[in-house]
Amino acid sequence: MRIISLNVNGIQDAVERGLLPWLKAQNADVICLQDTRASSYDMDDPAYALEGYILYACDAEVPSQGGVALYTRVQPKAVISGLGFESCDRFGRYLQADFDKVSIASLLLPSGKRGDEDLNMKFKFMDDFTHYLNKQRRKRREYIYCGSLYVAHQKQDVKNWRDCQQIPGFLAPERAWMDEVIGNMGYVDALREVSREGDQFSWWPDSDQAEHLNLGWRFDYNILTPGLRRFVRSARLPRQPRFSEHAPLIVDYDWTLSI
Repeated sequence: MRIISLNVNGIQDAVERGLLPWLKAQNADVICLQDTRASSYDMDDPAYALEGYILYACDAEVPSQGGVALYTRVQPKAVISGLGFESCDRFGRYLQADFDKVSIASLLLPSGKRGDEDLNMKFKFMDDFTHYLNKQRRKRREYIYCGSLYVAHQKQDVKNWRDCQQIPGFLAPERAWMDEVIGNMGYVDALREVSREGDQFSWWPDSDQAEHLNLGWRFDYNILTPGLRRFVRSARLPRQPRFSEHAPLIVDYDWTLSI
């Protein structure tokens, strides 16, 4: 099973840059997109159709903000949008497809980069999502959260980390939250299961110089329930081609998706 996760910073711009032909060539089973900035009605446009895939979308109250989508080759048993709290559901930040024994979700956190209100919403989301994850641990199925989290977890996940400690995305409370999820709660960071190398980033400021020097941050993850740890086979963050400020995360699992 191959899963691709990508924050597109607006589906229309990403498609204009050639996203769909590239996705088609990757032979993924499930594709999770974040920050589509499009309504569900917009996503019904044939311009966003991908041959061989079923498309599901979840939009925000204001479609230009947030929104997530999911392409799948296999018809899910069920599709669930939202998590039941405002900082998620108002902005269309969560969409989950249920298959046999595994659920795969597209997840978008607030970036926290647009001032104090945005950062406070991010912290509120983190708190609410932690409660949700605690409940999910009691369920007898596996989960893959394809998340654009806007948090670089460890020093190796951001270039020049000493200079970034006061910047949203690498603040101490954000990193402590990742420690709680991936450490104390037992969830798994798929990339780190197969690679401990540094300089593996998924986001760069919108600057050719920053990309050329690889002054990046790792903001994008597959977060797994512990039972999936042994099924991770490979994970990579290709820097080219670029369809947004984010790189796609491509993860291969020794798992066959079925209903």
